[in-house]
Order: sequence, then C-alpha cells, then structure tokens
Amino acid sequence: MRYFEAMSDDVPLILDVKGLNCPMPLLKAKKALNELSPGSLLRVFATDPGSVKDFRVFSEQSGHKLLESCDDNGTYSYLLEKRTDR
Repeated sequence: MRYFEAMSDDVPLILDVKGLNCPMPLLKAKKALNELSPGSLLRVFATDPGSVKDFRVFSEQSGHKLLESCDDNGTYSYLLEKRTDR
C-alpha cells in the first residue's frame, strides 16, 4: 500500500492498494478517508474485481460520494469525496 500526499483539498490523495484482496482495498480506503478533512478527495487504485461492488455499496451506505469508477485492463480506479458533515 502506498500513499501519495495531496497538495490541496481539490487534488486527491492517492491510495495504491493494487495486489490486495477483499476486504483490504475498502478497509484501507476507509482508514484514509477518516484522516482527510470533509470534502477532500481520495483516488484509489486496486486490482481486486470485487472492489467494484464494494466501493459502490460503501459510498451508498456511508454518504461519501463515489465520483468516478473506472476499469483500465484490470486496474480499478475510484475517486471518492469525503462527506462534508464529518
């Protein structure tokens, strides 16, 4: 797992969890979101196909916005915005 620091709130923090299997990509993303300020962005890169459903359901249940979900030949990218009320 690797973090790449964001320069500002409108530039996402990058979380690379490629190679980790369920439930680790989502758990690492939740931990990263907890450390961000409200409205901040988190970009997650994963290789676990199950993460597609995990991130969709997580965003629906948690209130964090899933702004983008992409599949680039087995590398999944998610852009999340931390909910503004926490």
